[in-house]
Amino acid sequence: MTTGITVLEKRLQIAGVLLMLGLMIEAVCLLWARPVAFIVMVVVGGLFCGSGAVVYLYSLVSPRQE
Repeated sequence: MTTGITVLEKRLQIAGVLLMLGLMIEAVCLLWARPVAFIVMVVVGGLFCGSGAVVYLYSLVSPRQE
C-alpha cells in the first residue's frame, strides 16, 4: 500500500511551515530587547506569516490536481 501525498497536502504543509517559522521569529523577537527587534518582528515575521496565509488560501481556491 502506497500513500502518496497530494498537491493539496503538500501546499498545506508548506503553508504550515511558513506560519510556524513566522511565529518562531516573532517569539524570538519578543525576547530580544532592542528597538530593531520590533522591526525584525514586523517585517520578517510578518512576511513569513503573511506568505503562509497566502499559500494556505491559494491551496484552497486552486484547481484540484491529482
